[in-house]
Amino acid sequence: MATASAQHPQFDNPQPLAAVPSRKKFVRLTLWPLVAATFFMVSGGTYGTEDIVHGAGYGRAILILLITPLLWSLPTAFMIGELSSALPHEGGYYAWVRRAMGNFWGFQEAWLSLVASIFDMAIYPTLFVAYLTRMFPWFQVNNRGWWVALAVVVACAILNIAGVKVVSLTSLWLFIALSAPFAAVVILTPFKLGALANAVTKPTTSTVDILGGLLICMWNYMGWDNASTIATEVERPQRTYPRAMIVAVCIVALSYVLPFAAMWATGLKATAWETGSWADIAGLMGGPLLRIGVVLGGMISGFGMFNALVMSYSRLPLAMAQDGMLPKVFGKLHPKSKAPWVAILALAVCWAMCLGLGFARLVTLDILLYGGSLALEFVALIVLRFREPNLKRPFRVPGGLPGAIAIGIPPVLLLAFSVIRSEHESILGMSSFAFGMILIVAGFVAYLVNHALKPEGWTVPKQKPQPAA
Repeated sequence: MATASAQHPQFDNPQPLAAVPSRKKFVRLTLWPLVAATFFMVSGGTYGTEDIVHGAGYGRAILILLITPLLWSLPTAFMIGELSSALPHEGGYYAWVRRAMGNFWGFQEAWLSLVASIFDMAIYPTLFVAYLTRMFPWFQVNNRGWWVALAVVVACAILNIAGVKVVSLTSLWLFIALSAPFAAVVILTPFKLGALANAVTKPTTSTVDILGGLLICMWNYMGWDNASTIATEVERPQRTYPRAMIVAVCIVALSYVLPFAAMWATGLKATAWETGSWADIAGLMGGPLLRIGVVLGGMISGFGMFNALVMSYSRLPLAMAQDGMLPKVFGKLHPKSKAPWVAILALAVCWAMCLGLGFARLVTLDILLYGGSLALEFVALIVLRFREPNLKRPFRVPGGLPGAIAIGIPPVLLLAFSVIRSEHESILGMSSFAFGMILIVAGFVAYLVNHALKPEGWTVPKQKPQPAA
């Protein structure tokens, strides 16, 4: 089979990428194990969804939570399923784009993903503090919350450098612990019908509108690319993967919708909601114990997701360094734990710098930059269908080439909302859109500098890089 560069010499002649090691020794996943794995990779629980109701109201929030996965999650999951099963290469999404469109766009894919991850990762310590301050308001004074968020970043960086693998996202028992308070809220609802119509709640400071609520909803349905790494380990992927994605999307949607539907029935005003409000509202439903349960769950969710994602995101600069896209220092591994410690420390500094931006602004920037990388992945899907029609694809997007083209339309249209919204958020005296455009253009400059310093282009190391732990 000819490579993209052999068929089209005008592209940057990328070197072949090594496939991941054989996984025949693993038991292939059937439907329900795949559903469970996908759910834990996408959803960290109901935490972080409160501003959707504040911005849109109960009815429209529930409608958004039901429609968004159909237009956003399923197309993304299908696209990732085809590309990851056809090209199970180290480097994942940037390897797909690089193969389809050459070194320049491969670099931009990696750059956008990495920069978006910086804003994405700053969200989880922010959520941690949002729930902590609900129980201990003392941390809201004199930037104490910022220091707590910084402590979360430092602690997780140290844990990952030490090689401690926290599996909160894939642990069934931890998920049950996180979901139990919300299950209690739903169970208590029949005894609280209309009871909270005149409830006095803590004044909110949220400025999120319906468009901001939509972006937060899109953020809560992100993460399907984390499930792409197991696409080649699925039993009968043509049949199992689409079914699992549909089931997982339904379960994730219900985990978001049911608690809000329950609170709607109590008569609680939509304006009572903002990030962290679940703690106070759970207290109204079930007393101090349920309030404490929600607070602890929110803190565990924020810490656990951040700690687990440090491992995922730190492997991107590692892979880029091994391919010559970043300086070799980012490829250094800890002698004992084999963790990419330089990449972890560099990213931790970037995450810490973004901690003061606030939840809504972080989500806006995250979606804007992530959207650019996601759009490149959809383009790569179509380009590879044209350029390499005989490429073996254990899982294919249904509908042939028209189907591959059609599934990219709804997510791209939704991403247009992030552009509109970013005009209303400001950072460093400019709109978030302008700031995001500067970061995107910086990727072009970084590639040109990298190409000037290494005119020979990307090279495959003579010796196989030592794998990270």
